[in-house]
Amino acid sequence: MINESSIRSYFKKHFKEVSQINIRKLGSGVQGSGFLIEIKMKDGEHSYVIKTLNSEGLGHDYPSDRASVFLLDLDEFKNLPKHVKAIDVLAEMQDGSIKSIGGGKEYYLLMERADGIDYFNDLRRFSEKNILDEIDIEKIKAMAGYLADIHSEKKESKTLYWRKLRDTVGHGECMMGVFDSYPDGVLKYTEMAEITKKSVDWIAKLKPFHRRLSRIHGDFHPGNIWFIKSKKPADFILLDRSRGPWGEPADDVTALSINYIFFSIMNHNQIKGAYYQGLKMFFDEYIRASGDKEITSMVALFFAFRGVVVANPLFYPELSLSQRSLIFNFVHNVLDVEKFDYEKAQEYLK
Repeated sequence: MINESSIRSYFKKHFKEVSQINIRKLGSGVQGSGFLIEIKMKDGEHSYVIKTLNSEGLGHDYPSDRASVFLLDLDEFKNLPKHVKAIDVLAEMQDGSIKSIGGGKEYYLLMERADGIDYFNDLRRFSEKNILDEIDIEKIKAMAGYLADIHSEKKESKTLYWRKLRDTVGHGECMMGVFDSYPDGVLKYTEMAEITKKSVDWIAKLKPFHRRLSRIHGDFHPGNIWFIKSKKPADFILLDRSRGPWGEPADDVTALSINYIFFSIMNHNQIKGAYYQGLKMFFDEYIRASGDKEITSMVALFFAFRGVVVANPLFYPELSLSQRSLIFNFVHNVLDVEKFDYEKAQEYLK
């Protein structure tokens, strides 16, 4: 349904000398519904249609998904000969009012400022350590505990769980989109396809586990975790929650833990020292805090995506070719096993 009262207010505000407004539903389909708006004005009668999209499935699950569809419609309907014209994109606000968001050339996000030092800083310093110090341990426990806490909030939705699996492979910001950003010559197209096909097989394996759908951050990597100055050295603030609020907990777990593997390869050409201790401690603490004993059977697909990210020279040009090969070995090997054994992480580089 649409908010008829607010729609009437919108037309009275934006169309001059409106004397009468009639609204009726035209019909519904798989994707959404259409509503006929008939208005009487000084110069005669005019008819318009308002289109809505259903809020579940077909990639329309979040309001931002539906907004992106309509904004593209507004931009492109006019560019195809014989196509009906789109007039505006309307947003219903929290108070029920209707406002226009159409016509923008570009869009911007205004946020609060965050002060602190990102976790990349800690990971760089791990290269100088054989073992973690007390503050390092506190930070790992704080991050693992935080994830366990947010992941404890569950939601019943097969659609959203399956979407997270699908998006991890096919979204423009995820595996296939990141592969498309690789410079030529880094990895053969056939090997990109092989990793992608193995990942699609993992989608089928994970689909039955939709009961695991949880609240997630969605991009819990070190650049989005900023530790702030306070009496507690493990206090942090987060940036850039991405790609929807619901998904598989392994998405967040791997977004962080891949970095213990990646930084160890970059600095030591193997997984050892403080990096290995950090990886093991993070998994141990997360499993202890969350009680999620299934997590190591869920991570392969998400480790593959994150491995493709950190091996991308667009993001990390300092890696050598042999180091990238170690990461790709890790991706292939983790996709080839049913359960990830983090205590034997070094073996996945072979």
